[in-house]
Amino acid sequence: MKIIAFAGSNSQNSINKKLATYAASLFENAEVDVLDLNDYEMPLFGVDIEVGIGQHPLAQSFLAKIATADILVVSLAENNGNYSVAFKNVFDWCSRIGAKVFQEKPMLLMATSPGARGGASVLEIAKSAFPRYGADIKATFSLPSFNDNFDVEKGRISNEELDKQLKEIVKGF
Repeated sequence: MKIIAFAGSNSQNSINKKLATYAASLFENAEVDVLDLNDYEMPLFGVDIEVGIGQHPLAQSFLAKIATADILVVSLAENNGNYSVAFKNVFDWCSRIGAKVFQEKPMLLMATSPGARGGASVLEIAKSAFPRYGADIKATFSLPSFNDNFDVEKGRISNEELDKQLKEIVKGF
């Protein structure tokens, strides 16, 4: 089984990447490939730019990675209640190649933030929108107050109840 995991963030210290990496590690007998949005940095999407250069090769590469997945593990950063610009830009370029960006792959959709809402706003937006772009969302998970509930040194959720919730979700796949 192949897991493609990524965070909707381009931060070098992305808490969402840490959560996605941990969640992906919970799948038994899986090959895990953690993508970094920094490897897919493209010009800000615009129709005029697209006319000039066509389909961006990095967007094609991102979609090719998604195509290799049996399961997607995605944890979205929340910027002002919405997707990060880094994620939205990759998503916009990819959606111009094919509307089904997530290619009907089963998805564990997550979010975390330093705040008590745990990225709830972006998670709700994505839960509503992603199925129109080929996401087969099997489960969602929000980790509130990241700094209080995640042990960065150990790379895992430190709150036993929340950790149990995520493990049960993964077991359900």
